[in-house]
Amino acid sequence: MQYWLVKSEPVKYSWEKFNKDGRTFWDGVRNYQARNNLRDMREGDLVLFYHSNEGKEVVGIAKVVKESYQDPSTTDPNWVVVDLSPVETLKTPVSLKTIKADPKLANIHLVRQGRLSVMSLKPEEFDRIVELGNPQTL
Repeated sequence: MQYWLVKSEPVKYSWEKFNKDGRTFWDGVRNYQARNNLRDMREGDLVLFYHSNEGKEVVGIAKVVKESYQDPSTTDPNWVVVDLSPVETLKTPVSLKTIKADPKLANIHLVRQGRLSVMSLKPEEFDRIVELGNPQTL
């Protein structure tokens, strides 16, 4: 299994709208590195959903339910989409500030390549963000 993070501006496509829809294809990616990441996604991979620009926080977990295929928003065969479904809303959104302050996340692509819209995560990075978003209550 692989782990990913995707970004969406909440005014364009929010976590709440994604949950209402129950499934969506991740389109509009026009960066080659992000496109290559979409191509590498496999069914069952887990994906963190990040609200960019407004909020700047990881708000939920999704999963890949269909691997890459032609982006229906363009006829250019260079661009692909994957289908995602929501899995879980984090109890506490994990802000970019929190991520930047955590030494375990110092090398995450979100910090090093802030403009990349689809990025891979190491398993320990994914787990740490989920842990921060779902703190254990005593």
